[in-house]
Amino acid sequence: MSSGPTLAIVGATGAVGTVMIDIINNRGSVPWGEIRLIASPRSAGKKITVRGEDNTVVALAPEAFDGVDIALFDVPDEVSAEWAPIAHSRGAIAVDNSGAFRMDPEVPLVVPEVNPEKVHERPKGIIANPNCTTLSMMAALGALHREFGLRELVVSSYQAASGAGQDGIDRLYAELEAVAGKQVGVRGGDVADALAAAGLSAETPFKAPLALNVVPWAGSRKDDGWTSEELKVRNESRKILGIPELKVSATCVRVPVLTTHSLAVHATFEREVSVEKAHKLFSDQPTIVLDDDHDNEVFPTPAAVVGGDPTHVGRVRQALDFPNTLDFFVCGDNLRKGAALNTYEIAETLAK
Repeated sequence: MSSGPTLAIVGATGAVGTVMIDIINNRGSVPWGEIRLIASPRSAGKKITVRGEDNTVVALAPEAFDGVDIALFDVPDEVSAEWAPIAHSRGAIAVDNSGAFRMDPEVPLVVPEVNPEKVHERPKGIIANPNCTTLSMMAALGALHREFGLRELVVSSYQAASGAGQDGIDRLYAELEAVAGKQVGVRGGDVADALAAAGLSAETPFKAPLALNVVPWAGSRKDDGWTSEELKVRNESRKILGIPELKVSATCVRVPVLTTHSLAVHATFEREVSVEKAHKLFSDQPTIVLDDDHDNEVFPTPAAVVGGDPTHVGRVRQALDFPNTLDFFVCGDNLRKGAALNTYEIAETLAK
């Protein structure tokens, strides 16, 4: 075992924790002396290969954090809310992927490409990872804001079923199987009738059938017709970019895609901006891939982006009727950069 800080992954056997381990296994080099896997007691004792060595999962308990320098939390909000402070009390810096601490004024909300300096401002010993929808556009927006000064933001998201967890993935698969090969989606109620005929429960993570459909609702209901996902885009963008008064409006839509969120972004800036300048900025960012060739109809899609680490940007246009404004399309794997990868990159930033 090499010398270096000790990293713990809490929720190591879950969906995001599994992606985190895959990222570590495929990293060229890692700064860690020890990688400790922590999960619920029912997963304790399980063997997982990390960097070519079998690693035994230990049960979540206060003593599991003894000797840990950085603890990454990939668990539900209520688990993070209870255990991240405990990890800090045992000497670890907690990096939390849940929504438990994102809007806490004493907890920095960090995207390493945008505000890495914030990792040092952590009075509670906790650093928060943003929501996957916000994260999908943040590398691109951060680069543009540094150069041109972001003033207003209008976003429409097209969010994958996996954003609703494993239940969302399972439901979309079941719905697709129920409608496959059938002449449905032509008349109102066809899809719902096919799902009922297939014996699918009316209980679903979505507000309407997702197969052969789009659902203009993601998250829980909030005041005045907004959803929690839409308010996260607004509030988290303000906090990450350091623009408390940023004007933001978001509409979040669930689409029949398994993994990778997409966003149509309409961004207005204080200073003059152009497609050429934006292309240069995007091309200079190591975590952005520019897929933008209008003449040859090159643009990013979820199916092409899924499984990769970078954010893909395309359809960059100068807004016709809005000065100092760009429209562009962004795709990012919501389980990688949208969750596991950014959390891990925060840990790498700390380790430096």
